[in-house]
Amino acid sequence: QVQLEESGGGFVQAGGSLRLSCATSARTFRTYMMGWLRQAPGKEREFVATINWSGRTTYYADSVKGRFTISRDNARNTLYLQMNSLKPEDTAVYYCATDGRSQRVGVSVKPEEYRYWGQGTQVTVSS
Repeated sequence: QVQLEESGGGFVQAGGSLRLSCATSARTFRTYMMGWLRQAPGKEREFVATINWSGRTTYYADSVKGRFTISRDNARNTLYLQMNSLKPEDTAVYYCATDGRSQRVGVSVKPEEYRYWGQGTQVTVSS
C-alpha cells in the first residue's frame, strides 16, 4: 500500500502561480513512476503530467505544456507540480498518483494505469 498526500492547492487569480506537493513515507518512492491528474466538476479525471522514477523523463498534457512543470526530490520522497500562468479552466481537484511498479520503463498518460492515489487538493482559478 502506498499512501500519498497532496498539499499546496488554493485560490488564485488567472495568470497566477501555485506549487503543489505530494509527500509519501514509502521508502520505495524513488523507484516509482509518478503522475499528476485532475478532475473538474462534472468531468472525468484527466492526465496532467508524469515523471519516470529517475526524473529524466517527463510528459505533459497539451493543455498544460509550457505552463506546468513536474519534478521530484527522491531524497525527500516528494513530488511537485509548479503551475504558472494559471487559467480558469485549470480549476479542478488535483491528485498525485503512482502505479506502484518499481523502476517501470517509461511513463503513463492513462488514469486507469495509476493504482494508488492521494486524497486530492483543490485548485481554483478565478477570471
